[in-house]
Amino acid sequence: MNNLLETVSHFKTKGIVDQILPLGTGLINDSYKVTIKGDNCPGYVLQRINHAIFQNIELLQKNIYSVTSFIRKKLEQNNETDIDRKVITLIPAKDEKFYFFDGENYWRMTLFISNATTHETVNAAYSYTAGVAFGNFQAMLADIPDKLGETIPDFHNMEFRLKQLREAVAQNAAGRLSKVQSLIDEIEKRAYEMCKAERWYREGILPKRICHCDTKVNNMMFDENGKVLCVIDLDTVMPSFIFSDYGDFLRTAANNGDEDDKNLDNVNFNMEIFKAFTKGYLESARSFLLPIEIENLPYAAALFPYMQLVRFLADYINGDTYYKIQYPEHNLVRSRAQFKLLQSIEEKFPEMEAFINACL
Repeated sequence: MNNLLETVSHFKTKGIVDQILPLGTGLINDSYKVTIKGDNCPGYVLQRINHAIFQNIELLQKNIYSVTSFIRKKLEQNNETDIDRKVITLIPAKDEKFYFFDGENYWRMTLFISNATTHETVNAAYSYTAGVAFGNFQAMLADIPDKLGETIPDFHNMEFRLKQLREAVAQNAAGRLSKVQSLIDEIEKRAYEMCKAERWYREGILPKRICHCDTKVNNMMFDENGKVLCVIDLDTVMPSFIFSDYGDFLRTAANNGDEDDKNLDNVNFNMEIFKAFTKGYLESARSFLLPIEIENLPYAAALFPYMQLVRFLADYINGDTYYKIQYPEHNLVRSRAQFKLLQSIEEKFPEMEAFINACL
């Protein structure tokens, strides 16, 4: 704890630290709850930022500050109460930066959100709530004046992901290409259609918005009454197409099977989850969405299983150099499961389009 106390001492905190304990089970950053003696402060969250993934910490923290301060300003204008629980509050270091570098690791602090919980459950009710929350998050940031940067460059760029796959195919480093040629053919058959967002952006007909880019049910905080307080885990907030937040949520939440399900009969697109999330999302995001964005929500639902198929397959061809695997064919199993999900989504396009039209 002494090293953590030393780290905390570099931030502009209030009160005397009582204890510092590990917090949560995050896969990217290490988090700690900093408890303050007395009842006047809810405490703090201390995080060690994974700078192997987020390599530009200055940009990362600037993005988060821009977004949280802009949301805070809107909440104040709307005369909201309890604002410190409805938006993340960054704690500056003593040099006024929103991070501290100890010579080896980068750290940041935020105010702890008291009496709040997250949920792991994915059902229709939480999916509707997630749709409202993430749509509202985008809506609040639709007119943000600050220019944000990409914390992970080309994170959801489909053209870039296909380029990576084609390089893997050309090199065939692990000698596995012959086993997956049929999957490569299916990917290439859809490649032009799946890259249309990037083409439309270059043509000036599709905008980039400020998106969360990691839309999961457990990235929302709920109050004691089950009402959403705020969206959390803002490391991947950056300019992207709205398809990122919409499609990424459905890829995991609306899959009846597992991401690496060996039994492909389990893998199907859950229309109940789709309808709940879409209804909530359109209720809160419709105010700023363009017709081209709304019309292509089914495309967004297909785009993310397709993108993940491309990424898993590229890694398999390269010899499993990126994703952690539990057995030799794990990335191939993942690829096949994503392709099955993609096919299930494609079959449901007419039903999805009809539901979206009904919502409007």
